[in-house]
Amino acid sequence: MKKFDYKRLCIDVLFDILGSLLLAIGIYSFSQPANIAPGGVSGISLMLNYLWNLPLGLSGFIINIPLIFLAWRYMGKVFTLKTLRTLVISTVLLDFVVVKYIPVFTGDRLMSSLFGGIFMGGGLALVFMRGSTTGGVDIVSYLLQLRLPHIQIGRALLLVDCVVLIASIIVFKDIESGLFGLVSLYVQTKIIDGVLYGLDKGSMITVISKHNEEIAERIMKDLDRGATLLQGYGAYSKQEMKVLMCVVRRAQFTSVKNIVHEIDPKAFLVVGEVGEIWGEGFKEVEKLKHQNK
Repeated sequence: MKKFDYKRLCIDVLFDILGSLLLAIGIYSFSQPANIAPGGVSGISLMLNYLWNLPLGLSGFIINIPLIFLAWRYMGKVFTLKTLRTLVISTVLLDFVVVKYIPVFTGDRLMSSLFGGIFMGGGLALVFMRGSTTGGVDIVSYLLQLRLPHIQIGRALLLVDCVVLIASIIVFKDIESGLFGLVSLYVQTKIIDGVLYGLDKGSMITVISKHNEEIAERIMKDLDRGATLLQGYGAYSKQEMKVLMCVVRRAQFTSVKNIVHEIDPKAFLVVGEVGEIWGEGFKEVEKLKHQNK
């Protein structure tokens, strides 16, 4: 029988508390006083609070109840229990801690949308790092994909959030509420990506050139980055050649381009954005294994 990992549970709960606290501050201190509903269940809760003065945390929890039952059926017991734990923690922190002890920001609405997005994005990222969610849109988007498998999750998320943003314009009777909500939602997304993926976003570069061995040597020497030479065959030229592939951080892309152009101005480059990089010189693979235990 597998031994229960209490240490992991404590770390999960700690991340839930910190993440939920940041999320609650973003909702109560910045979004709520500015009448900004940046998508998701939190946006719906803000609108319910505006209309009937319902508690922000409790209304969000109630909205999530039917979604939790659906998650249990379609997404598994482990995911559902983690999400339920996070929901309870976030509800308690929002309604009984943040509302009572954290002041609200009543300044410029653009600042509210920006900092609301920063706090909410940072909080959600901490929750996501430990394999949990705050329910709501995450569950809805997954269920939408089950029903409509041709829709990508990203598009499903965007669809749900757009509905909430449009509803906020109607409820608050203010077009700017929807626009500022869109700004806040964009900032949330960027913060989540930044926290989860950090500085390990980069570029994957494929070079087709007769001088790829020389190019690879320069990349390894000047940039201290590895490179791989693949065996290729030109469909048009009918000639065998070496195809160079390397992955670099974004800041190093220009240096690679200059090296390639200096050695072979006629080289063919294909550049793709890489969301996350694991391995030597980037994140250690062992950390990935640890997170998935």
